[in-house]
Amino acid sequence: MHAPTGKRDSLNQTMKAVQRISKWSFYLLLLPAVLGLSAWQGWAWWSWASAPPLTVTASTPTSATAVGNKAVRIQIPPGTPAQQIGRDLEGAGLIRSATAWNLWTRWLSFQNRQGGFQAGTYELSPTQPLPAIADKIWSGEVVQASFTIPEGWSLQQMAAYFESQGFFKAQEFLTAASQIPQNQYSWLPSGLPHLEGFLYPDTYQLADDQITPQAVLQQMLNRFEQAALPLYQQSQQQTQLSLLEWVTLASIVEREAVIPAERPRISGVFTQRLQQGIPLGADPTVEYGLGIQQTPDQPLTLAQVNTASPYNTYLNAGLPPTPIGSPGLASLEAALKPEETEYLYFVARYDGTHVFSRTLAEHEAAQAQIQDGRAAARNAEAENPSKTP
Repeated sequence: MHAPTGKRDSLNQTMKAVQRISKWSFYLLLLPAVLGLSAWQGWAWWSWASAPPLTVTASTPTSATAVGNKAVRIQIPPGTPAQQIGRDLEGAGLIRSATAWNLWTRWLSFQNRQGGFQAGTYELSPTQPLPAIADKIWSGEVVQASFTIPEGWSLQQMAAYFESQGFFKAQEFLTAASQIPQNQYSWLPSGLPHLEGFLYPDTYQLADDQITPQAVLQQMLNRFEQAALPLYQQSQQQTQLSLLEWVTLASIVEREAVIPAERPRISGVFTQRLQQGIPLGADPTVEYGLGIQQTPDQPLTLAQVNTASPYNTYLNAGLPPTPIGSPGLASLEAALKPEETEYLYFVARYDGTHVFSRTLAEHEAAQAQIQDGRAAARNAEAENPSKTP
């Protein structure tokens, strides 16, 4: 016997429904597996693409470690699109994938992160992961050049130093320092022939690709404005010195003083001589005017001391026309607060200290004693020369 036609159709429909449900169940069961596999593959790719191109481990040979740790310098010009930065980094071997870079930059934009990739010169390593490199460029951690100007240095010494460091030519610096930015720094004394004395001695840092004479001068003038100028403004009512006179006196104190404790006393001696109209008689001013530097074995000669110069404070009473170097904060303070003293003279012992005297006779006696002591020391060395092993 055969089942009725109606029952057969109902059974077929039920079987088809079961088949459809089974198919959808299969797809539903398969979907998480496919998604999981895709996610795993995507994560595996991202982990590879964002990882450092070079991984240094304990088993890495020393030579390879040295190569890997060597920074790669790359320059990003202003206005460079993010995609071009990625291509440049990939080409330099600093990232594995420009595509991964583009994905990461989009992620940063989705986060509404403030700022953006900044132009400049960067030192990057192939041992750094992509996000670390991106953060460095985003925050503008450009290569910095450091330079230090010691207290007392003159423009000539600074110029020679900058040229020796390869920053720029000495003459370029001297030319720039003779152009007075009065509009930008209205506090600068009028009529200055150059910026001698107003370039604050300190350690500075500038972006490596922004080192120019103008940038260096601006940074040093800014530091003077921040560190030195307020000192004068706060004491302006207690001193008779103009801003130019203050810096000029401080520059002479800076060149004369070696022991910090002697700065106020040396300033006091010069202040007394200025008030009494006595020439300062400061050797550093003669050296500055002649462009020379004396040594203990080659002191200034009488002919040099008698050579006419606007800076010769043996021949000219008062202060020289400009500072003779860049005074530090301690000398600037000493020029504003000189020690009250009866001393009018001092002479160097050549150990950093000085002998101070009230009268010319005392001063000449101190000079003779120091000279006799040096002569005796030279004779002793000649009689008992040191033996080299």
